Amino acid sequence: MEGSGHTLIQADLGNPESIERLWQEASALQRIDAIVNNAGIFPDHPPLTTDYADWTAAWQRTLAINLTGPAHLSYCAARQMAEQGCGRIVNISSRSAFRGEPEAPAYAASKAGLNALSQSLAKALASQGVYVFVVAPGWVSTQRVADSVQDKAVLAEQPLGRVATPEEVAQVVTYCTLDAPASMIGAILDVNGASYLRT
Repeated sequence: MEGSGHTLIQADLGNPESIERLWQEASALQRIDAIVNNAGIFPDHPPLTTDYADWTAAWQRTLAINLTGPAHLSYCAARQMAEQGCGRIVNISSRSAFRGEPEAPAYAASKAGLNALSQSLAKALASQGVYVFVVAPGWVSTQRVADSVQDKAVLAEQPLGRVATPEEVAQVVTYCTLDAPASMIGAILDVNGASYLRT
């Protein structure tokens, strides 16, 4: 890993014991004032063409990594941050939580659950100075989806003519971790270029 001032600690976010070890190792290094739960998976499992074994496996793994993993990591962070008297938790959701994903329903459900978890934590932790926010991107031009974001159907739903950049998402996440006012706790901030608008 290039650069300095950072440490790499690996963990399986689908495994509660691995998450606990991750937190213990990370918090032993220094005080932690903010965490960003950004890990996620998106396995295709359309209901009419996926067999039952693959269907259940997709649900179990997706919920474990996309929802219960962030829940467990947020739990660890919340307890330490409450002792400090301050801290911020930013969960990365998705526009899929609101519009659904017919080819990957577990993904959409996990992100909807993450929104509800975040808003529950925002209420539970506010009095301790721990603030929780949600950032909900649409398509983002990462290396993993480089081909998909050039698809005509994807571009056709983008009023900007392009999808969000990683830098744009990072700017919003940085705002939440550093500058967002306390009165914004529980907010879900859309970063999808108006490709999906909700009321």
